[in-house]
Amino acid sequence: MSTPAPLPRSAPPPFRDPARPTGERADDLLARLTPDEKVALLHQYQPPVPRLGLDSFRTGTEALHGVAWLGPATVFPQAIGLATSWSPDLVRAVGAAVGDEVRVFHQKDPAGVGLNVWAPVVNPLRDPRWGRNEEGYAEDPWLTGVIATAYGHGLAGDDPSYLRTAPTLKHFLAYNNETDRCTTSSNLPPRVLHEYELPAFRAPIESGAAVAVMPSYNLVNGRPAHLSPLINDVLRTWTGDDVLVVSDAYAPGNLFGLQQYSPDGPTAYAAAVKAGVDSFTQDDTNSAPTIDRIREALDRGLLTWADIDSAVRRVLAIRLRLGEFDPPELDPYRELEPDLVNCPAHRELAQDAARQAIVLLKHECQVLPLTDAVQRIAVVGPLAGAVREDWYAGTLPYQVTALDGIVERLGRDRVEYCEGVDRITLRIADSSSYLTVGADAVLRAGREPGEFDLFDWGGDAFALRSVRNGQHLSMSDDGELAADQCGPNGWEVKQTFRFVQLAGTVLIQHLHSDRFLHVDAEGAISLAEQATPFVLDVVVDGAAQAAAVAARADVAIVVAGNHPLVNGRETEDRDSLDLPAAQDRLIRRVHAANACTVLVLSSSYPFAIGWAQQHLPAILWSAHGGQEYGRALADVLFGDHDPAGRLTQTWYDSAADLPDLLDYDIITTDATYLYYRGTPLYPFGHGLSYTTFRYGDLQLSAPSIASDGEVRVTFTVTNTGDRPGTEVAQLYTRQQRSRVKQPLRQLRGFRRLSLAPGECADVELTVAAADLGFWDVTRDRHCVESARHSVMVGRSSSDLRLTTTLDVHGERIPSRTLELAATSFDEYCGITLSDETTVSLEPQAWLAFHDVQLDSETAVTITAANHGTRPATIELRLDDPLHGEVLTTVQVELGPRTPITGGLAPATGVRTVYAVFSAADVVLESLTV
Repeated sequence: MSTPAPLPRSAPPPFRDPARPTGERADDLLARLTPDEKVALLHQYQPPVPRLGLDSFRTGTEALHGVAWLGPATVFPQAIGLATSWSPDLVRAVGAAVGDEVRVFHQKDPAGVGLNVWAPVVNPLRDPRWGRNEEGYAEDPWLTGVIATAYGHGLAGDDPSYLRTAPTLKHFLAYNNETDRCTTSSNLPPRVLHEYELPAFRAPIESGAAVAVMPSYNLVNGRPAHLSPLINDVLRTWTGDDVLVVSDAYAPGNLFGLQQYSPDGPTAYAAAVKAGVDSFTQDDTNSAPTIDRIREALDRGLLTWADIDSAVRRVLAIRLRLGEFDPPELDPYRELEPDLVNCPAHRELAQDAARQAIVLLKHECQVLPLTDAVQRIAVVGPLAGAVREDWYAGTLPYQVTALDGIVERLGRDRVEYCEGVDRITLRIADSSSYLTVGADAVLRAGREPGEFDLFDWGGDAFALRSVRNGQHLSMSDDGELAADQCGPNGWEVKQTFRFVQLAGTVLIQHLHSDRFLHVDAEGAISLAEQATPFVLDVVVDGAAQAAAVAARADVAIVVAGNHPLVNGRETEDRDSLDLPAAQDRLIRRVHAANACTVLVLSSSYPFAIGWAQQHLPAILWSAHGGQEYGRALADVLFGDHDPAGRLTQTWYDSAADLPDLLDYDIITTDATYLYYRGTPLYPFGHGLSYTTFRYGDLQLSAPSIASDGEVRVTFTVTNTGDRPGTEVAQLYTRQQRSRVKQPLRQLRGFRRLSLAPGECADVELTVAAADLGFWDVTRDRHCVESARHSVMVGRSSSDLRLTTTLDVHGERIPSRTLELAATSFDEYCGITLSDETTVSLEPQAWLAFHDVQLDSETAVTITAANHGTRPATIELRLDDPLHGEVLTTVQVELGPRTPITGGLAPATGVRTVYAVFSAADVVLESLTV
């Protein structure tokens, strides 16, 4: 290809003409680029093209709940906290504030701060043990889509021509585990895919609130998410605009590395480009390896220039929509002032967001709200005097802790504070030497006992803070141990330890290095495979000290929760839902000392707090609330504002109530509020108020609707208490009869109301019949059945005050023939999916196909493969996988997929056909007659 000649200066090229359509401008610019320039644009760090006046461009500025990693910026509550407000207007305002701050940082450093922002995260929160739980919005996909759309619209802005930023949805698809996240495959039956996973992504794409998508690290049904055909075949069909697809960091290398899915880099990169990936986030700023792999793929015929052009065109389209190539005077965001970052308006918004995200989980004995008449308050707990940053938080410009907020209200003389953590010494066993911290902060052995405050963050992860200098013990890059960090921090947390009990002593294991504290003969301390035993002595019992403080107070407030960088974060799932043992002990001791104990939880995820729910009079929860958390908490504690938050996730009694973390089939496993049949600790949608509400006059605009119709649901909500209050009225439906297993209840709408005492509000919500449908596996399409639906309104998914019924006139799913795709099963056991096939995991695994019409067919062709170690069989049985009549048995020899024909025993009527596998690793693609 020859280099296109630049136009004379007097004639601006069409790509710089704002009056032309974006597509036309992108095509013009694409035609002017050389082959090398095109390929270079497919890396995260896109170089400038001086001859065309193109500046450098990079994808990926983190903006989950504030601008991250770029210095001080307004820090709003974590994403799950924003969602807990159930306020799309608030969330949109937060998104707009974050988008404006991104623009300000970009103005200061155009090359270093890109306008393609990597937010929001729309993975439905199906399992609270997921390490990145804090990044998502809700376990309900529809609510996730509503909140993500609001945040995305805020980030993208309201200008009809220009994007404020280019929001990117994360992480496509079925990504809720950090355990082996790059090599595990999420098993998604068709209904789970279409009813649970895809809707959360569709809403913000379809509405224009997001213009880009990032695939996830994991595989889905055996194929890496970065190579999913769903990117082009489904996701991009939701909008007429170009959707940019950016890889996750270092995920392209996994395709031929950890995942071993492709034989080499060029093959992997070619497959990714063809699947729809446009930008490769690989090797940091070094684009050379990416360019080399793509050029080799072109040379080997694995890619065509048409493939490259399609990807580059989408890159250019986003840059055009950001206004990069237009006259500066047309930029609606050019006049944003540098002092907009953390400006008073954003601080006020941060406080309002934190306030609206606080959930009152339990309220008895009228302990809350507190009044200024309270003479003395004890504020205790490891989170009472600190605000914690998570990995995707911005740098806090300041912090208002829970303690600060209460002191600001009452004054220092009426508040007594105790951190409530144990203070310990560590003596080297069989010696008189102790661990101590010198003036240089280095850990060493000495005769004087060094004292450390011991923080229990759960999951056997502890942090040690030196009393001498107030800093946490950490490992440096060269392996030295020193107390020189403010707390657990960074991508690689090097400030946590495990205590291994051994015959009255403890071995101290450094979690990041997996090595033990070792003291050599000269007293030097290092991390080694060989462990030195220590005697741990508690010199101050933190729980007892806190209990003594609580006993002197009128009310005790315990502030507990998690550290967002320990035991549940990116790269690390939780094993249980339990509170850290030391925190649980603290709560019990404080309550024993003062019955008026209020538990305030600040955490990235739900905890199993059954004891607290049973014994304490009041419990509040919020996600980590950002810089204004303490003031917001005080506003709620003292009743200036009603607790307005509602849970977007089920809180369970125990991890025993959950399926395996890696099992993504929420339907079969009865997971999430949609299918869970037990009684949760706190249900989805739960949140109490300081006042009471009455629901009444539930009516439908029609008793029945057609499959393409909609119904208006109206009811009233009255504040029956003597205080102003905030209510989130929620609408759920349930299909009463169906061919398939249906959710027990499903959120269809909500309305947030602020009501004065005695005030009554009319609520109207609309439900479309199409939204009541589901994915019909027999015909591989969406379907609205003829059925009666319960329509329910109330305060949560379990507190439903009024119910009526609606008849939907849809269709009846007909029976099907023996022409069956393997993935069109209704039920299964011992089966996983791999692309468009199923694979047996164990002998006697089976698939069930309901409602198969048999008409005395004489033969069936089964397309199957055998990846096991010996020949196997597939049996077709009727109505029962173990004892049902055998229709046929076919032998599946070792080897790749091949059609195998077997004769059929005579059978007629509508029956359930089971495919039963005699061994593991047998692959089934289809049955045909």
